[in-house]
Amino acid sequence: MTAHLISARLRNQLVHSRRSLATESSRGSADPDPNLTSSTPPRRLSKYTLYLSLTSVIGLVVLTSFLFIHDLFTYTSRHVDRVPMNPLALHLERGGPKNLPIARVLVDDDEDEDMHRIARDKPRLVVVGGGWGAMGVLQTLHLGDYHVTVVSNETFTTFTPLLPSAAVGTVQIRSLIEPIRKIVARLRGHFVNGKAVDVDFGQRLIEIECVGNGERVYIPYDKLIIAVGSTSSTHGVPGLEHCFQLKTIADAQAIRRRVMDNFEIASLPTTSPSERKRLLSFVVCGGGPTGVETAAEIFDFCQEDIMNYFPKICREEVSIHVIQSRGHILNTYSEAISQYAEDKFKRDGVDLITNARVAAVTPEHVIYTSKNEDGKMEQHTIPTNFTLWSTGIAMNPFAKRVTQLLPNQFHKKAIEVDAHLRVKGTPQGTVYAVGDAATIETSLVSHFLEFVEEADQNKDGKIDFDEWEVMVNRIKQKIPMAEDHVSKAREIFTMYDVNGDNALELNELVKLLEDLGNKITSLPATAQVASQQGKYIGKKLNKLARRMERQGQEQKMETAQPSAESARNLILIPDEAISAPFRYFHLGSLAYIGNAAVFDLGKYSFMGGLAAMYAWRSVYWNEQVSVRTRALLMIDWIVRGVWGRDLSRL
Repeated sequence: MTAHLISARLRNQLVHSRRSLATESSRGSADPDPNLTSSTPPRRLSKYTLYLSLTSVIGLVVLTSFLFIHDLFTYTSRHVDRVPMNPLALHLERGGPKNLPIARVLVDDDEDEDMHRIARDKPRLVVVGGGWGAMGVLQTLHLGDYHVTVVSNETFTTFTPLLPSAAVGTVQIRSLIEPIRKIVARLRGHFVNGKAVDVDFGQRLIEIECVGNGERVYIPYDKLIIAVGSTSSTHGVPGLEHCFQLKTIADAQAIRRRVMDNFEIASLPTTSPSERKRLLSFVVCGGGPTGVETAAEIFDFCQEDIMNYFPKICREEVSIHVIQSRGHILNTYSEAISQYAEDKFKRDGVDLITNARVAAVTPEHVIYTSKNEDGKMEQHTIPTNFTLWSTGIAMNPFAKRVTQLLPNQFHKKAIEVDAHLRVKGTPQGTVYAVGDAATIETSLVSHFLEFVEEADQNKDGKIDFDEWEVMVNRIKQKIPMAEDHVSKAREIFTMYDVNGDNALELNELVKLLEDLGNKITSLPATAQVASQQGKYIGKKLNKLARRMERQGQEQKMETAQPSAESARNLILIPDEAISAPFRYFHLGSLAYIGNAAVFDLGKYSFMGGLAAMYAWRSVYWNEQVSVRTRALLMIDWIVRGVWGRDLSRL
């Protein structure tokens, strides 16, 4: 019994000791050693640093491996032997009104089976130009519907809204261009480096002057799209040969060289103070988006780069002048935006000269006139070695030639087209014009007889209100831009019913249509309009091609039609049966004004500093024609932000 008591006591002591150890352990975990606690964060930091380093190394290895594999499969030896070629492509037949070679077969028409089929069976679509309108067409067309040929005197298309940025090195030239051959390759199309100089609408031949050798050749077409753009208007001002323009890549390069030369010469010790001021005086003629953005880019260039790398006196003596013939810059934008831009320029020290007209430009001066306080005209002179001319547009030489060949083409700045963008006076459904080269007709009087014949149902020579409503519907179909002006049909009818007999006499109707036509404003010559028109034409041509396919299926055609017969059938299908007239949808206007931007969205306006500037960049970045230019543009903006602009003179 004594042994049992001893063993029981021993068991109790053992349990008690275990409980004591557990309690001390829990207390120790709740109140750890401060030395251990302080060493935990460095251990965690070291662990995360190690993870990050390993991840970076692995990422670098994966990227290098990917590039190696890509190069391994890209740089391979490719041999081209026995390329199929039609003999007619090497020995062109002659013909046409000037007995020139006719390129009915191109050298790459038979390179493979798909291209041979397209050349044999599909209608010939020739696009003249490489700007926004042409790109809108090419990006919308479907592969295999047409035998596409693009004619342009430049081998690339340019993102023109960012040319002011390229002119001072904010972005690089290469970031704004995309080779046309790469764009047209998606359609298995062809590119001819030349400029259109003449056209024969009867034989459907367009005359091309080739770049390089200057030889001329005819290219036949079934459908022709004229997208040659415009040139700058001189307004009769003498001396514009001393001005720069900003429409092409070459213009931006020339401006960049002149700007750098001016600053380099101004920093020389041999340059006199008066000459330095003239060299550092920059004059912009025109207060539209191009002129305003160029002035803003020059100001940014001075603030961010000249200040850091040139003598400070070069920045101090810089003067930027904007000469505007209207009362405000950006006058096509809302009043609030114009005021905001003017206030921003005044804070930046940009000299705004409004209600003034340039009288002459010399190699060393810009002469302009403005009214003084007494209302009398005064002449002023600005010494300068840099003048940019960015006011108005004029007709491209080829567009002018087209208007000379056609009747009823009286517009002085562009080719007149109807609501379906068909060139007036040409065989219907064969020739279209888009962009700056075209202007949609606004005259209602020219369709007077047509409107009366359709609306005058009782043939009494008068138009009563019921007949007027019929005419209003016809006007909306014929000229959609007149829709807002005829919305109040009853008020208009009553206003012009002078004798109050509830009917419009023909002379009253003529006056009504003439006044309505004068109220209709033409579409602005902007990239947005050109792009929408190009896409409209591309979609229309796609629908025409689908209609042809359905007709072929209905006729149970066993083989494809010859291209000539297919083209004739295409032309017989009226545009009205395929699509509605062109309607422009204004998506807003925007402009850069120096580390700030403004947006005019119609009813709403948005303006501000860096946030607006990044929104402006986002819009233009999204509008790029390829992923390549998007990547280059993003890199340029990063490089400028980190290292500044390139100050080299190339």
